[in-house]
Amino acid sequence: MNVMILLNTLVIIGILVTAVCAVMFENILSSVIALGVTGALMALEFILLQAPDVAIAEAAVGAVLSTAIFVIAVKKTTPKEEEEK
Repeated sequence: MNVMILLNTLVIIGILVTAVCAVMFENILSSVIALGVTGALMALEFILLQAPDVAIAEAAVGAVLSTAIFVIAVKKTTPKEEEEK
């Protein structure tokens, strides 16, 4: 039982750290990647809480799909001057 509490605590700390990093990063692409890691850790937490259906939905939408859409949007809206640097 103590191992599960420790694992839950570590995952929640990871969620908080990556969420704060997503807000604090200057680079938008880094923020999007941190947000994707936050979604993956959320899916892991749902697995630990024995909610596999919610974990699958979070992994598919929160970690993969939204991250991919954000990365494509950032790449398409990046000014040409920044791409040359």
